[in-house]
Amino acid sequence: MIDRRNLLKYSLLGAAAAPFGGLANPAFAADSKVVVSEAIRLGMYASLYVAADKGLFAKHGLDAEVSTAGGIALPVPILLSGRGQIGVTSPGMSVNATREGGKVKNIAKIVGGVSMWGMTRPDSKIKTIEDLRGKTIATFKFPSSTIQVPTYAMKTIGKFDPKEAGVTFLELPPGAQAAAVKDGRADIATAFEWDISIGAEQFGLVPALSFADVLGPLCFTTAMATEEFIASNPATVQGFCNAIAEAQKMMHQSNAVFTDVAEKFFPKVSPSVVASATKNFFGSKTAIPKNPTISAEEWERAMQLEQGGGAVSTTLPYAQMVENSFATKATKEFGLA
Repeated sequence: MIDRRNLLKYSLLGAAAAPFGGLANPAFAADSKVVVSEAIRLGMYASLYVAADKGLFAKHGLDAEVSTAGGIALPVPILLSGRGQIGVTSPGMSVNATREGGKVKNIAKIVGGVSMWGMTRPDSKIKTIEDLRGKTIATFKFPSSTIQVPTYAMKTIGKFDPKEAGVTFLELPPGAQAAAVKDGRADIATAFEWDISIGAEQFGLVPALSFADVLGPLCFTTAMATEEFIASNPATVQGFCNAIAEAQKMMHQSNAVFTDVAEKFFPKVSPSVVASATKNFFGSKTAIPKNPTISAEEWERAMQLEQGGGAVSTTLPYAQMVENSFATKATKEFGLA
């Protein structure tokens, strides 16, 4: 039987090989054209959108296209197939790919903490991780962080196994979690912004748990590239990190930058929801990083989360998986220390 982790592994290998009939990856051209493949379109990926909207990619020499892959496991196969040059997703996906021979390194921090909340009906008794025992949690579909994060929190903070404690994950398409809580199919939903503020505005739900507060700082989402691309295109990688560092600096100097760009990139999200989410994002010390560097401690904590949540079977070390020199240089020149 193929379990979820093996299914992910085979999907990675198949997607990487298919466009080229299983042949080795083609060499990347050393130019400034770059496709940035993000997992899905999320408010917490704001560093990408500010860099694009404010002309920072162009300023730093890149002809960059931000393209949405459609799932957390999909950016890495896009990199391995040569259809994209930089991926933005969970760092665990780079570990899974590297263990299968993909040779991927993480080059920048895009989200610096678990920017996720648990939302409930106002009359809910759920206030702590311990209260999740026996509950149904509405989530995105596996291997989404909306499953991994509460699983990890229950095992490490709550000290109990979700399955043994009668916890059920109700896996739904993006945007359907709040309705499931409202109509009683689920007791709580784990979600990102904008879903948290939409859940409050449209369904009368409240954020009951902040996983950022529970778990602390880590590299929750990273930008990554193949070792081949990094070696062949160091100027492009540096330009990307420069743009991200400057975007993060701009947002922390003025949160209105985030609000303005979010309204452009998410035109269907109401201004009131964007305003609410802006407060949530910058009320956290970790969600939107002040700079793109990835520390060894942040990597280790991310790996504990990824393994505890079931995204990776075994972890790989910081020295093997992180190329921090580009982000460090960018931070010195364009970011906030």
